[in-house]
Amino acid sequence: MLGEQIGEFSGIITSQRVLDIKDRPSIEATVNAGNMMNIKVTTTITYWNVRRSSGAMYGEGQGIITTKEGEIATSKAQGVGNINARGDVKWRGSIFYTSSSIGKLSFLNNLVVVFETDVDCTGNVQEKVWEWK
Repeated sequence: MLGEQIGEFSGIITSQRVLDIKDRPSIEATVNAGNMMNIKVTTTITYWNVRRSSGAMYGEGQGIITTKEGEIATSKAQGVGNINARGDVKWRGSIFYTSSSIGKLSFLNNLVVVFETDVDCTGNVQEKVWEWK
């Protein structure tokens, strides 16, 4: 069941790199963004994606979330994206969080969320995450 929204992120793709052009062309991108449960965080996520023959995209990513006090949590994600004629991509998927923190980010330990992410053709990113109960 879908729970409450626990995060909303706005950011921009800060770098991209082509990983493969042979069998399945794939790209890696890094995004910086952040705000979780009204906690100001810095989130750095690196993900890769490939376009399937259907035109849909599949991607996986991993990230580090930090607070200004130095607390850290990590994430692993998988998702499916669809690209429109303008070049914008709508991603949907799941994220698995881990945190050894006993502070502000402790709620993320072993938490699973679902996400919706919109990436426009200029690299601007908007993401929302909801707890999956």
